[in-house]
Amino acid sequence: MKLNPLLLAASALLAAPVLVAAQEGVSVEIVIAADVVDREPVGAAESFGADVGKVYAWMRVSGAADSSLEVVWTHGPHTSSVPLNIGGSPWRTWSSKTIPAEWTGTWTVEVKDASGTVVATTTFTVN
Repeated sequence: MKLNPLLLAASALLAAPVLVAAQEGVSVEIVIAADVVDREPVGAAESFGADVGKVYAWMRVSGAADSSLEVVWTHGPHTSSVPLNIGGSPWRTWSSKTIPAEWTGTWTVEVKDASGTVVATTTFTVN
């Protein structure tokens, strides 16, 4: 997996867990945040309190115009999947997940392309 150096440099400016991956021309920047306002992540962090209620996986996707991606949220044995349509390139989009207060610990967010290949992944903690 080859990382895009321009996206890595841009992601260093954000105070959030950002992992950028590229697979067959698709690159995805992920920011986990407490909210999304005006299509931008707000309250980006690597860790959230158990009372957070909901978190967002905000993404900037390049190279995937007119396709779909799947966002997979995982916490222990619990997994949920959200399909996202990508209309252009670059494209900003997000998925949200309600977080029950008792589901503390490490969470993983994976972004998969139409063939099921993981094109990006990140983790965050609820404590």
